Amino acid sequence: MKSSWNPKEAKKLKNDLLDLRVYTSRLLGKEEDLVLHGGGNTSVKIREKNIFGEEEEILYVKGSGWDLATIERPGFSPVKLSALHKLADLDKLTDMEMVKYQRMALTNPSAPNPSVEAILHAIIPYTFVDHTHADAVVVMTNTPGGKKRIQEVYGDRILIIPYVMPGFILAKKIYEMTKGMDWNSIDGMILMNHGVFTFHEDPKVAYEKMISIVTTAEKYLKKQKAVEVKASKSKASDPLKIAQLRKELSGVWKKPVLCRLDDSGASVGFSNLKNVKKISGRGPLTPDHIIRTKRTPVVLSNNFQKDLSDYAKSYDQYFQKHKLKGQVQLDQAPRWAIWPKFGTLSFGPTVKAVNIIEDITRHTKKAIHQAEILGGWKALPLSDLFEMEYWSLEQAKLKKAGNAKPMQGKIALVSGAASGIGKACVERLVAEGAVVAALDISPQILSVFKQKEVLGIKCDVTKSAQLKSAIENTVRHFGGLDMLVTNAGIFPKSSTIANMDEKLWQKSMDINVTSHQQLLKVALPYLELGFDPAVVIIGSKNVPAPGPGASAYSVAKAGLTQLGRIAAMELGSKGIRVNILHPNAVYDTAIWTDTVLKARAKHYGLTVEEYKTNNILKTEVTSKDVADLTITMLGKTFSKITGAQIPIDGGNDRVI
Repeated sequence: MKSSWNPKEAKKLKNDLLDLRVYTSRLLGKEEDLVLHGGGNTSVKIREKNIFGEEEEILYVKGSGWDLATIERPGFSPVKLSALHKLADLDKLTDMEMVKYQRMALTNPSAPNPSVEAILHAIIPYTFVDHTHADAVVVMTNTPGGKKRIQEVYGDRILIIPYVMPGFILAKKIYEMTKGMDWNSIDGMILMNHGVFTFHEDPKVAYEKMISIVTTAEKYLKKQKAVEVKASKSKASDPLKIAQLRKELSGVWKKPVLCRLDDSGASVGFSNLKNVKKISGRGPLTPDHIIRTKRTPVVLSNNFQKDLSDYAKSYDQYFQKHKLKGQVQLDQAPRWAIWPKFGTLSFGPTVKAVNIIEDITRHTKKAIHQAEILGGWKALPLSDLFEMEYWSLEQAKLKKAGNAKPMQGKIALVSGAASGIGKACVERLVAEGAVVAALDISPQILSVFKQKEVLGIKCDVTKSAQLKSAIENTVRHFGGLDMLVTNAGIFPKSSTIANMDEKLWQKSMDINVTSHQQLLKVALPYLELGFDPAVVIIGSKNVPAPGPGASAYSVAKAGLTQLGRIAAMELGSKGIRVNILHPNAVYDTAIWTDTVLKARAKHYGLTVEEYKTNNILKTEVTSKDVADLTITMLGKTFSKITGAQIPIDGGNDRVI
């Protein structure tokens, strides 16, 4: 591990200790091997004058909910150092009391809750304090004889702290261990099964001490040939199996969840280890990971239902053995899975949650293998892990996520998604909490959406092989398919039947009818495994009210509508709803340029604004309006409706 300290950047900040604290915190936070997703904490002690002109020492410590990688000045909670010292002198302090009195000691009432390690940061007598959960160091501690190993590698320059619960108990333990100690005699502290602390008056020295300690551990692992697991080639996974697993998992979780396959070489190699079930069942890399990953993954066989049932029974036994009076059991669903020969899978209700699980488990798999080479992976005892999993302060972190959005955990696919109605549907689905596979023939689809909730796929919908590949990629990335908005289409050049070009006619049929039939066909096996599955077909006003010169378009859309009606009848017994929308005069789409709009308006003797609102309600219909109705039809409001055809046109006398 190399120091990322930049003298030029640091020089700009030399007159502001808090800015320096932000700078070095981000240096630590950007290294995944040091901290992951909110892990670790940092602090700085600053003398400031209060409103009365009195000088007092303030501990600015990382606030709860902030991530070191992106932390800013407001992410540090200012706490009166004198109050924290008094708390450290107490014999006992409950978690809730600690949170309460730390908040009472804040000099800014709108600041976030101070880190649970605030008291510990306070008693370390240095201006800058850094704390990480460095993988390489924790690997060394998570082995039989880990303490002896640390002593041999670091000697007397490191104070070794036996594992105790974070928060007041840990602070009190270190407070007692260091009474009368010369802090200058050590370079840092290693907390068994937990992480590393370094400290100094100079932020550069504190930061580079951390880098040095971790580098020493990395060199030791390399010398012991404790390398990463050998990469293996993945066996071709069946996306239908993934969808089946997701369905079973959502049942255990009692809500739709996402499921992502990691079939990288390292992941597959780990899944193929002969003792993978045994070693992965010993516990997480650090105890604070347990609120994200649970204690263990599920190791899959050919019977997913039994695997999840056995996992739930095992979790119940674990809870019953260690529970305290009044504790309520959390859900019994795993957060990740090992799928021998195929890799690993991560589960969560949102993309963010899945990303966190995937990141943590990637580091965990590497650490387990390294520890096995050193002599064996050894996590904390079950009682300690349970205490952390059901620790009220850790559970509070999860509850801060707030209420779930209506479509959270659901997976949609939208065709013709690069612009117009399709693009608007993607944006609305994401706003409702869904994840979306966005298909379009335009290469623009790969860059138009920046959200991680959207998977852009370039696809020619007239090619059944490309449709099949697109859906399989969707399932491997998100886990399944619940909702389908089949929207792709073209509006052919106006032509009478007498003058119809054969190729133009066929192209309209291929794109406006056949491609939708093919998409339904390849999507159907996955929709059958979906969560409240629903399909919305984007039709046209031309179905109930066709016009001359538009036979290629109108006939195709009529055929598409008939396809939707039959699909509603065929798929209803499978619980799949199919409904049809008939938009008209949606002018904020790619085909309606300013030039075309002006020409059409002039043809009817209207202004552009009059032309756009030329309906009974005298209102403009936009892509967003169509998307809003599409979302409604996919949601609970339409949970008992199928086969419906609904116009969205501002009122058209011919349709009425």
